[in-house]
Amino acid sequence: MTNDEKTCAIALTLCEGIGHINAKRLIDEMGSATAVFENRLHLRELIPDVSQRLVDMLDNPEAFKRAEKELNFAEKNNITCLTIKDEHYPSRLRECEDAPIALFYKGNTNMNCLHIIAMVGTRMATQYGKQFCADFVRDLAFLCPDVVIVSGLAYGIDIHSHRAALDNHLPTIGVLAHGLDRIYPSQHRQTATEMLSNGGLLTEFLTGTEPDAYNFISRNRIVAGMTDATIVVESAIKGGSLVTASLANTYNRDCFAVPGKINDEKSIGCNHLIRDSKASLITNAEDLVNAMGWQTTPAKPEAIQRNLFVDLTDDEAMVVNLLQQRGDLHVNTLTVEANMPIHQLTSLLFGLEMKGVVKALVGGVYHLLA
Repeated sequence: MTNDEKTCAIALTLCEGIGHINAKRLIDEMGSATAVFENRLHLRELIPDVSQRLVDMLDNPEAFKRAEKELNFAEKNNITCLTIKDEHYPSRLRECEDAPIALFYKGNTNMNCLHIIAMVGTRMATQYGKQFCADFVRDLAFLCPDVVIVSGLAYGIDIHSHRAALDNHLPTIGVLAHGLDRIYPSQHRQTATEMLSNGGLLTEFLTGTEPDAYNFISRNRIVAGMTDATIVVESAIKGGSLVTASLANTYNRDCFAVPGKINDEKSIGCNHLIRDSKASLITNAEDLVNAMGWQTTPAKPEAIQRNLFVDLTDDEAMVVNLLQQRGDLHVNTLTVEANMPIHQLTSLLFGLEMKGVVKALVGGVYHLLA
């Protein structure tokens, strides 16, 4: 991905009034952010229902200056800028209508791994919620050792989820409501630093962005959108974690809630999610693994040889043919070529691994076994 495309993607986010949905639609229609700006004067011919007002918004030289400044900061601080067309961009998030067209990431974890969950909840966590995080993540690390845990680095359930992941050697990603020039709250700086070695920090916001309340709502859609499932551990009757749960439902992702006492203020939100069928009840890691249909055997066979006569479904045969024709392919390329949702494709690829047909390489690349 060229710096020109990254600059254009960031600049597009800075064109006031366009918004996430319109920005993503423009890129989908034109193929790239660069093409959007290159064809600005002809957009109404190329996309008939685009308004003149939107075209005028794209005429913003200051947006490019700011975008270039942000890229310079990223390069100096070992931060990766991911555009929505980048193969390392979170594929699950890309499926969402309001996905950000540019993300900033610092860390070392594949955000397109086979299993990835969000754990969220109240900032005023009780001992019940903290203990659940510790026990749940410990057991999940045994049952599903390749899982990545995502949260928001906030007080309460968020930070306890991150710390439980680190304690059990699981990668964990913090999604921030501000730029990567700061850590908020500052008390979590040490944990954030540790996460860079096993997980990372992710944001859509530029440097200098204040952690204002509305940014946290925007942040929550990334948490819900980049994961297979959202788990609400504790929540009062109102709170950001309920917003994340609602977004997970909107994105057709699985949502789970930990039940609590009916008169416990910090469990009312979870109990209502379960009552209203907006989340499934969960009490332990095994509940999650069973509900998601995930493989629970920690160890894979040491050597897998392909059976040339193995029975393949039509979808499996299509993926095999792509790998035969194109060679090793990244999961993001496969999902585009196969025209298949990422969650469906990753499940299919896992099945092919177990059949000895494909092998997962480092970085989300798949290889067809001879």
